[in-house]
Amino acid sequence: MRTIDCVVAGAGVVGLAIARALALSGREVVVIEKADAIGTVTSSRNSEVIHAGLYYAPGSLKARLCVEGRRLLYAYCAEHNIGHRRAGKLIVASEPGQAGGLRAIETNAKRCGVDDLELLTPGEAERLEPALSCASALLSPSTGIIDSHALMLSLRGDAEVAGASFAFLTCVAGAAIEADAIRIDTRDANGETFALEAGAFVNATGLDAQAVASRIDGFPRGLVPRQWLARGNYFALPGRSPFSRLIYPVPVEGGLGIHLTLDLAGNARFGPDVEWIDSVDYTVEPGRSAVFYEAIRRYWPDLAGDALQPAYAGIRPKLSGPGQASADFMIQGPADHGASQIVNLFGIESPGLTASLAIADHVVELLYPT
Repeated sequence: MRTIDCVVAGAGVVGLAIARALALSGREVVVIEKADAIGTVTSSRNSEVIHAGLYYAPGSLKARLCVEGRRLLYAYCAEHNIGHRRAGKLIVASEPGQAGGLRAIETNAKRCGVDDLELLTPGEAERLEPALSCASALLSPSTGIIDSHALMLSLRGDAEVAGASFAFLTCVAGAAIEADAIRIDTRDANGETFALEAGAFVNATGLDAQAVASRIDGFPRGLVPRQWLARGNYFALPGRSPFSRLIYPVPVEGGLGIHLTLDLAGNARFGPDVEWIDSVDYTVEPGRSAVFYEAIRRYWPDLAGDALQPAYAGIRPKLSGPGQASADFMIQGPADHGASQIVNLFGIESPGLTASLAIADHVVELLYPT
């Protein structure tokens, strides 16, 4: 059996970026994806926001890869004509007692290398966004929005031009660490099995990352972290948004609060909230809108009572559960586990989309240090 250079499991935005980076570095790459298309799970169920990198612990992977990823992503979008816009974001304190939270965000952001934030008075914020009501606000001009599907199509195209190949409707049934390679046992939608031998294996399967890692014979089970699932529900606002920027409240436990984001057509959607669940389920319960109305009216009191419509839900693959401090990305390379040329990516939630190109560069460096 011929050994190829790299197998990447998962064709979401992060897996695509990694496949592209590996192929551009001259490696032979095969991407296996259990769905019938790219980016059908977490990558297509998010806010499509290019994050500035304000909230994460300084020095953490999330902070470093978000800030660098933002820089790379804006440049990539400009070079490849990917739809995007530096819309800007207002983080709003709905009462005076939350002003300290804004100052803490500004201080943290500066420690992460983000130095373009501006504290605004209520009048300054409301002149920018007349529909807004707030006690104070923090302006992030480098936050943006992106057409994530166009991005993923471009990443796939780049990877294929560089020689990468894709196998859809194919999953990782098992794997084993051998003397000079990793054997990956695959199974397609018809139940047919096929084995690949690779010099390196990247597990970028998102919600399935722990399950895939647990199926690698010879990989230390104690290094596979627990996963929690947090569903984020979204509600849509019919018609054109009254806001031109993204509006975020001061963050809450488990997420960034029920915020307003925009698509490139100017339409608004609200979410995600944080709903801890035990299994993958994308159902949006219409009754959850009551929580949304209450949260949104703190910064947009004129929201009509019948305006919100259930839209979609996404699920965050989290490494910390209810009441626990937010966990960092976990990107395990050979130096972390000593188990051959394997990289496992665990807990790649937000800002995974923003950080995708930087994550890809990081993974290449873990496998092939320069």
